[in-house]
Amino acid sequence: MTAGTDGQDTTHPAHGAAGAGAGATTVAVGSLVDFELAARTAARLVRPGPAVSRDEADDAVAALRASALAAVGPVAEVARLQRDPDVAEGPVLVVDRASWARANVEGFEALLGPVRVPLPERRGPRAVPLDRAAVAVGRRTTGAELGGLLAVLGSRVLGQFDAFSGADEGRPGRLLLVAPNVLQVERELDVPPADFRLWVCLHEETHRLQFGANPWLRGWVLEEARSLAADLLGQPRALAERLQDVVRRLPELLRGGDDGPGTGVLDLVQSPSQRERVRSMVAVMSLLEGHADVVMDDVGPQVVPSVARIRKRFTQRRRGRGGLDQVTRRLLGLDAKTRQYADGARFVRGVVAEVGMEGVNAVWQGPHTLPTPAEIADPAAWVRRVHG
Repeated sequence: MTAGTDGQDTTHPAHGAAGAGAGATTVAVGSLVDFELAARTAARLVRPGPAVSRDEADDAVAALRASALAAVGPVAEVARLQRDPDVAEGPVLVVDRASWARANVEGFEALLGPVRVPLPERRGPRAVPLDRAAVAVGRRTTGAELGGLLAVLGSRVLGQFDAFSGADEGRPGRLLLVAPNVLQVERELDVPPADFRLWVCLHEETHRLQFGANPWLRGWVLEEARSLAADLLGQPRALAERLQDVVRRLPELLRGGDDGPGTGVLDLVQSPSQRERVRSMVAVMSLLEGHADVVMDDVGPQVVPSVARIRKRFTQRRRGRGGLDQVTRRLLGLDAKTRQYADGARFVRGVVAEVGMEGVNAVWQGPHTLPTPAEIADPAAWVRRVHG
């Protein structure tokens, strides 16, 4: 296969969009986004973190690294999972907000790089592929928009397991801990810093263990996400029409209308079949987040003396956000993300009640044992299917 400098070719893509026939002009999704501009935009727009001295910053970085290490043993014991000996252990990176944004830009680039979709067309009765100049303008616009989104999220995220960056090169995932955000939240909650930092690390270490103990999971999630991205991005005309519908329904979206609170823009630009695929992926994400929350809460009383106070105040903080923040969360679909934690935790708790944590771990056997959207809401149905 040969490709031009703009990433275009005329081959049938391995991760091509549904409906893209052989010989169709395709383009790498990665060439439609200026990722470097996204990273620079996020670094420029992200709000500064709390004011700390150099000594305070150094102490926080060291404490977070120590907390991540301290979380490893208790998490593995409660989760009843062991890392695969052939899986390399990735680094723990304590980062600032701009560095978190750049890491996520790298993750998006790794995710979307191999995905190819039909080249977008100009609208009109004689639709023709966009020329290179138009593609160049579009990729800068998209890069700036991605950077703006990451700038908003960069002041919210406490930690993250990055499973995508380096996956194609065989590098292990990496654990990111966002020091300014951890410092800011622990001050707002007025909780012991050492306890809060360890509490945060318990959740993120569980995510790292999920992938480290089940090597198939990383590749499966990556391939599913790429396939879904190709489907969502491979129909530009239909996508544009649905975006116009979003604009018309924006007041309803901000109020949390018929589609329910927490519906984000991405939910409204999907076709019915795409929405079903997204629901299946969301069920898996709910499992991962809920499992991490359950393990964190079960480990907490053993190693975090003030865990009850932390959990109570953290939940109150999440509920007590102001009107502008709630609108932003609804637009970005972050309310739906919050529901993933709750739905997934209820699923895991329901399965534990019937078959224990060892029974929960049957979920990691392979794609066939992952819960469906209906099973996330009905843990007993998953138990019947998997455990008979």
